[in-house]
Amino acid sequence: MKKKDYRQGSGFVFNKFEAPDKSPFDRLFEVFKELITHTSGDLDEALDWLRQLDEEYKLTTEDYTLDDFVEDLKKKGYIKEESEDEGGGMAITAKTERAIRKQALDQIFGRLKKSASGSHRTNHVGRGDEHTGDFKAFQFGDAPDKISVTESLRNAQINHGIGDFNMTEEDLVVEETHYKSRMSTVLMIDLSHSMILYGEDRITPAKKVAMALAELITTRYPKDSLDIIVFGDDAWPVSIADLPYLKVGPYHTNTVAGLKLTMDILRRKRSTNRQIFMITDGKPSCLRERDGSYYKNSMGLDPYILGKCYTMARQARKLHIPITTFMIAKDPYLMQFVKEFTYANQGKAFYTGLKGLGEMIFEDYETNRKKRIRGN
Repeated sequence: MKKKDYRQGSGFVFNKFEAPDKSPFDRLFEVFKELITHTSGDLDEALDWLRQLDEEYKLTTEDYTLDDFVEDLKKKGYIKEESEDEGGGMAITAKTERAIRKQALDQIFGRLKKSASGSHRTNHVGRGDEHTGDFKAFQFGDAPDKISVTESLRNAQINHGIGDFNMTEEDLVVEETHYKSRMSTVLMIDLSHSMILYGEDRITPAKKVAMALAELITTRYPKDSLDIIVFGDDAWPVSIADLPYLKVGPYHTNTVAGLKLTMDILRRKRSTNRQIFMITDGKPSCLRERDGSYYKNSMGLDPYILGKCYTMARQARKLHIPITTFMIAKDPYLMQFVKEFTYANQGKAFYTGLKGLGEMIFEDYETNRKKRIRGN
């Protein structure tokens, strides 16, 4: 009998990885999305930058020009003609806004994979939703659908033999699960003038983090809520769709107004898990008085303004709302303020530059979601 040769046509064949070839449109679109973020949604300015980059780095060819790219943007629904009431000209669409958020998520949280459910774990185990891989003996009150059939059958065979099959309550086991909880998060973004001072663009990374966090929550944890507020001389809420268009203004830093608005938002949330993330690079330098006037002092740390900030931090602590401050600046006196502010709230602070800001915010978001923050 002839022996079969299993070597021919069997096993695995490994080839050198080759990145999928991108179309001319896709290659330009990656650059375009980055430019739109930097120009705060200004299409004309982004296209001007793209033309300059094209002249220097030859991004287009005779077969696919920049005019062809703009036409494709129109055809694919990424830009649109505005009416005269809207100012005329061309503008980006909601489709582009979604694409920018997706790009920010990929850039900052690229190592994540989307999951089907929209909740997070706590550190408590019991009758929950998310499997841990551990088992415990069945007890009265455990849900029948949580019984592990395979493990229970295995116990029955071990305990009673396989001759006459018999299963008792002592053979039943259930898989332990984590409780899932909802998290309500408010992200505060500083729009004071210092966010673009000293030749460093700090607002663009802050916007990217906000867009990435928004995309993360809406796709991976849709049961969670994310509200975004910005603060300068005053504080006001912005929608997720507004994020690409945020611009720094000639503002002071009214941290107290931002915290007041943030806590008003979180008081209305039903979730017991609530938290505040604050991205800032400067000291609090502004307050709005009861009569509507503004008290401003940019020289050093004003004790009157600081006292109001500490009061807000303690109020948030009483409401069981932790504040995590991401301090972009590293001036020693500002770090001391953040340290005392964090102590008043019993929250957390990260003294960081712009590098790694997104990863730190994600890690802190995940950590807080894995523990139950008990409210009143």
